Amino acid sequence: MTALEAVAVHLPRHTVPIEAVGARIGLTPRQLRLFRRFHGLDQVRLDPDGTLLDLLSGALEALPELRGREHQVRFVLHARSMPVAVPYPLNPLHELLDRFGLSGANAFTVTHHACAVGLLAVDLAGRLLAGEPDPDALALVLTGEKTFTRDAQLVPETSVFGEGAAACLVRAEGERDRVLAYAVRQRPEFDGRLAEDPDLLARYQRDYPEVMAEAVEAALDQAGLDLSDIALLLPHNVNQVSWRAICRRIGYPVDKVVLDNVPSVGHSFAADAFINLHTATTRGLLHQGDRYLIAAAGIGATFSAMVVMH
Repeated sequence: MTALEAVAVHLPRHTVPIEAVGARIGLTPRQLRLFRRFHGLDQVRLDPDGTLLDLLSGALEALPELRGREHQVRFVLHARSMPVAVPYPLNPLHELLDRFGLSGANAFTVTHHACAVGLLAVDLAGRLLAGEPDPDALALVLTGEKTFTRDAQLVPETSVFGEGAAACLVRAEGERDRVLAYAVRQRPEFDGRLAEDPDLLARYQRDYPEVMAEAVEAALDQAGLDLSDIALLLPHNVNQVSWRAICRRIGYPVDKVVLDNVPSVGHSFAADAFINLHTATTRGLLHQGDRYLIAAAGIGATFSAMVVMH
């Protein structure tokens, strides 16, 4: 049973109010009022002088559980929301492996689930490790991206991206944070440029809560659990209002959803799930044996949910 052995997070120190982001990418005053007053956004974390290599390195430097075990890492997966992150022929992932003594691992990028790709990477890591003869073999899932274009800074009418990174050590089996279920719902009819197609955007926003709820319910069914069994819900940090709508639809108390990072950190691509898990564990919100649910959606559109036992 796939287990999350350790999670580390790196957040740039530089905080930027959403108004400053809006000025740079051309948001109107109305759009900014929507983000702040309705969606609950306030600021994002950015490292304007740092590279993608710097961002991912920060997450690995915060992962002491990796020290001395680098030789056990068989796979390194960069779970990336954006299909392209750096210009050819740059390869920060392989530079990272050399820097941290991981060059013996098989390394690759996982993408095409957009901001839900972190859950796909965990599931894939567990499947790969299940075929390894060494029970101590590990996989390393990395998340974190730079807001290097306008498309990488904005989800139209929905959220503003920030820069945060996370590193997650995965085992094929273990007692810590065991994955009980993983479910995905995909809606390819929403694959398009939402910023340039108001009708597509409206339909996506209309169907979003329903399809996210379907993924949550599918994961619970797979795990043989009910919502009443779930101690905590870890969302992606797209905004607060969408999660209130989802909670109303599924009948789950919003005060059990970790929304603290939405105003203070922003939406950090696929890193949100791990950032919120780190918040939950460091604040003592999870206790041994608690079942929690991670949920995320990615434009394109992919809706994913994972049930985990702490």
